[in-house]
Amino acid sequence: MPEPRVSILMCTYDRPQLIGRAIASACNQTLEDWELIIVQDGANSETANLLQKWLAGEPRIRYFPRGVVGCIAEASNYGLERAQGEYIAVLDDDDCWSDPSKLERQVAFLDANPEYVACGGGYVVADEHGQKRAMFLKPEKDEDIRARALVANPIANSAAMFRREVNGRQVFYDDSIDGFADWDFWLMMGREGKLYNFPEALFHYTLWGGSGSFKASKRNARAALRIVRKHRGRYSGFPVAFALACMNYCYASLPTPIRRVSYASLSAMKKALTGVRAEV
Repeated sequence: MPEPRVSILMCTYDRPQLIGRAIASACNQTLEDWELIIVQDGANSETANLLQKWLAGEPRIRYFPRGVVGCIAEASNYGLERAQGEYIAVLDDDDCWSDPSKLERQVAFLDANPEYVACGGGYVVADEHGQKRAMFLKPEKDEDIRARALVANPIANSAAMFRREVNGRQVFYDDSIDGFADWDFWLMMGREGKLYNFPEALFHYTLWGGSGSFKASKRNARAALRIVRKHRGRYSGFPVAFALACMNYCYASLPTPIRRVSYASLSAMKKALTGVRAEV
């Protein structure tokens, strides 16, 4: 098959509950020139069986069961090494794209604006039952994105599209960072070129107790401290960013039952601090 314009990168590990919905949202895109690279860490027979059904009917899906368990940066790099597209779009296995023209619009934007290395957009927060809770928009313009980038992730992962090669070399995640790898990645990309966020929701973000963010709270909190220190000289707002990272680390050390009860509310509050809350 000829090389696609877009390689969609999806990593999955031991949670087959929502991956079918994510795949369906990729298949519903108006831009058809894509490949979907699914990287599975570990072994989950339910996920494997479900994916075999998709593979039988969709030749654009490429499935790579790694059989080992690593960090998300390692799994993402594994997929990037096999990607063929000029552009990479990220889709988490428990999210789904809500805008069928997402890929088409982002490809057009990056084609027309070579100084931009990545673009994203907003998202609707929904619980595991599909109930919409809120909508958040990230800062749109590059200068506004940079002003908040050290406080929290400047681009929502499942809204993202980026160039596979930047300044003559292929881009990869820093696999020495075992949490918030996407946040660190966007900060690295922002040092190579401009960033942009579409001013509307592009996907549904599923907020649930089985999400990777909840399960890896303490690991992510340690990574946040490292990321803020790593990029402090390239972005503004270090004192506030470091204070928030310390608070997050203290929260992650609380007993799991307390965090499980308060996770959804506190996560929504954090999203409101780092983006603009809009009407659903």
